[in-house]
Amino acid sequence: MPNERISMSKLKQLIALQTSNLSVRAMGRALGLSVGAVSKYLRAVRAAGISPEEAETLPETELERRVFGPTPPGKPPRRVAPDCAWIHTELKRHRHVTLQLLWEEYAERHGAAAYRRSAFCEHYRRWERRLKRSMRQRHFAGEKLFVDYAGRTVPIYGVHGEESFRAQLFVSALGASGYAYAEATRTQALPDWLASHVRALEFYGAAPTILVPDNPKVGVTRADRYEPDLQRSYEELAAHYGTVIIPARPYRPKDKSRVELSVLLVCRWILARLRHQRFFSLDELNGAIRPLLTEMNDRPYQRLPGSRRSVFEALDRPAMRALPEAPYTFAEWRERTVAFDYHVEVDRHYYSVPHALVGHSVWARFSAATVEIFFRSQRVAAHVRSYQRGAHTTLPEHMPKAHRAHAEWSPRRLIQWGESIGAHAGSVVAHLLHAKPHPEQGYRACLGLLALVRQYGEERFEIACRLAVHLGSPTRKSVKSILESGRDLRPQESAELALPTHGNVRGPGYYH
Repeated sequence: MPNERISMSKLKQLIALQTSNLSVRAMGRALGLSVGAVSKYLRAVRAAGISPEEAETLPETELERRVFGPTPPGKPPRRVAPDCAWIHTELKRHRHVTLQLLWEEYAERHGAAAYRRSAFCEHYRRWERRLKRSMRQRHFAGEKLFVDYAGRTVPIYGVHGEESFRAQLFVSALGASGYAYAEATRTQALPDWLASHVRALEFYGAAPTILVPDNPKVGVTRADRYEPDLQRSYEELAAHYGTVIIPARPYRPKDKSRVELSVLLVCRWILARLRHQRFFSLDELNGAIRPLLTEMNDRPYQRLPGSRRSVFEALDRPAMRALPEAPYTFAEWRERTVAFDYHVEVDRHYYSVPHALVGHSVWARFSAATVEIFFRSQRVAAHVRSYQRGAHTTLPEHMPKAHRAHAEWSPRRLIQWGESIGAHAGSVVAHLLHAKPHPEQGYRACLGLLALVRQYGEERFEIACRLAVHLGSPTRKSVKSILESGRDLRPQESAELALPTHGNVRGPGYYH
């Protein structure tokens, strides 16, 4: 027998060729063997009595035993080739798994039939080089979710067949499995961008460790290789799901090769199939995308075992973190400077903040229902969202003391307060509110009356108001003069004054 045994595949070819009319020399040229080797193997096959039909059905181990006989003692057994697909999967399962560890497990499993470490690694490297270049980047289970918009858009038509707008295509893909998500949105603006993230995470049913966008202006306000500036709402979404955002480096396509490949597959397997259809709404387009997306994720890999879905369920899903109970609620952030009237503007409406923050820079966070104001990361105000342009929403506790006292009083309340003291006090208050050219002036005058009541008491105040009315001067200055001079304390002044009846004389009833 030759020193080195022929492979089982060549042995089967040789057995099949022995029934042909080829010479030994021709068979040797066909199989890459010498004439002597072909002759010796043919004698061994004929001695074993193995026909071509039987050779096709025999297991390789049985064929080897019958042709070559049992392995002599002390001769090393045939090597067991490493399972390169299994190695590739295990390297992605955990970042601390190494080829050294996998070789040790392989060697322990196969004993003397295992290759040495160098041959083991070389087997895997040769197999890995046959993979597509974009797939050679090492991704760990559940670690990265790549997100991007496809370059292609889909027209959405109106009721009369005219093109209404072009829908954008959002695509995401997990690093380890390539499990993809795709949906159509109306725009690439911030609300659609963040809403697509929320729906993608709900599709996966879990959150990754890292989100990897491609430096879109909607999510990255300043692209930088080392310290990019992120949009505040995008950061808030990441914090809500317990993940972080690490944009791909500018002009580094390898950083996002996984999503680039997924975008290409979505264009080929989904958009290309829909090219002859006309869509009249986003819901209709997304309804057509979903079954094709499922089919794409279930397609078997060409060079690896399983599919995107099966690898996602085996690798990515167990390593990802659970979603929070409530999904992220979209809110925008804008930096504002507190105006001199202690209000900040959000979409042409003005919301109050504590008056001590006048002139300071604050952040306004506003959703569809609420507006929150933050100063140095501390919330200092919260309001119900109002869409009335040019109006103000003001909380009393935000106002200075003087403004607060002024704002708490309405005309009706001021008149009721005056009447609670006495009829003449009510007449003076009513006169002040209606006699001034501007309501603000009447409020201020009435607040002056409040100060007089606190200083002189309600009884003296009512008498002073009665005297002022009888004198035809129901003003704050008259009431104050009477109280300061003490005229209300004189019995003859305090008595009811008898005034002549005349058409030009106005009595107290005039002011009611």
